[in-house]
Amino acid sequence: MDYTVLICDDDADILAALEIYLRQEGYEVIRGKTGLDAVEAVRNQTVHLILLDVMMPVMDGITAAVKIRESSNVPILFLSAKSEDTDRVLGLNMGGDDYVTKPFNPVELMARVKAALRRYSRLGGLEGAQAPPDAGVYQTGGLILDDNHKRVTVDGEEAALTALEYNILKFLMMNLERVFSSAQIYEAVWGEPAFHVSRTVSVHIRHIREKIEINPKEPQYLKVIYGLGYKVARYD
Repeated sequence: MDYTVLICDDDADILAALEIYLRQEGYEVIRGKTGLDAVEAVRNQTVHLILLDVMMPVMDGITAAVKIRESSNVPILFLSAKSEDTDRVLGLNMGGDDYVTKPFNPVELMARVKAALRRYSRLGGLEGAQAPPDAGVYQTGGLILDDNHKRVTVDGEEAALTALEYNILKFLMMNLERVFSSAQIYEAVWGEPAFHVSRTVSVHIRHIREKIEINPKEPQYLKVIYGLGYKVARYD
């Protein structure tokens, strides 16, 4: 299928460059200059991925991401001139799937776009995507991940996970009681080498806990093994 990427940045030169890179890869492109443009585009058009600048007039990228997440799990890759960990974590906390620092390497950026679309496709978020033939149901206690229907439930109540959160949880539930480091989780789920990604993974782990645990501070299912990594506990 043809993928449509929304690019939103108030810098005309960056918009033009992004459109060239994306069209060379065969993607359709929608352009916007403010966060409000992004929100309205997602509301009114089919969008499969968003490249979203953080600092924009009218509505900034962080606010736009929060509004988009109210109705859509479309992958969001933040673009920002800020490279501090606090800015990266803020972007992830507000619904971003990835964070790319300006000036960016076009090859790396396109690799991240392709990886995000692959993850979203595996989740079934893209129109026409099919569940893999070996998809199944993974369960521990009252936590059930149904990969046939791409649903996660806890004691019968559905948990609304993003594409990345779902894929992280699926990876861990396919390997109950096995401990994985942040780097191992990143490489398995993101599909690319892990460099200084512990904060990125930990943010997503915290979001998953908030959605599947009764008390995220004392998790029943998604546990941290300090100094080693994370695991999902096995219960009959």
